[in-house]
Amino acid sequence: MRIGTKGRYAIKLMIDLAVYNNGEPIKIKDIAGRQEISEKYLEQIVAVLNKSGFVKSIRGARGGYLLSKRPEEYTVGEILTAIEGNLSPVEDVDNDETPAGIVSKKVWDRLETAINDVLYGITLADLLEWYNDLTIDYCI
Repeated sequence: MRIGTKGRYAIKLMIDLAVYNNGEPIKIKDIAGRQEISEKYLEQIVAVLNKSGFVKSIRGARGGYLLSKRPEEYTVGEILTAIEGNLSPVEDVDNDETPAGIVSKKVWDRLETAINDVLYGITLADLLEWYNDLTIDYCI
């Protein structure tokens, strides 16, 4: 498993939507500027998040994007899976029926469990809290 740029930027986009949530839609242009990410690239990412139901699109001159749910209702694993697809650390291990393949699959299963425990155990609310803690530390 390799989390690509789209996955990393999706997490940054979701954090930005949580941090700057004041009930008003947030423009991609504003997110792109704050996060130093191309607007075009963010548009591709937000389209997937919108289709997956993670964000709401508001059209019009005052439009933009909002989180569809509260931050505690999202996990990092769900967001990454929506963008990246399968988060399994290795592929096609189920097809290896050799004794060594069967035994080594136990390693990959444990690794996948550990990865999922971390990614699905961290919510967007956790990220928001960490962000707020970090900004408080910078202000002191």
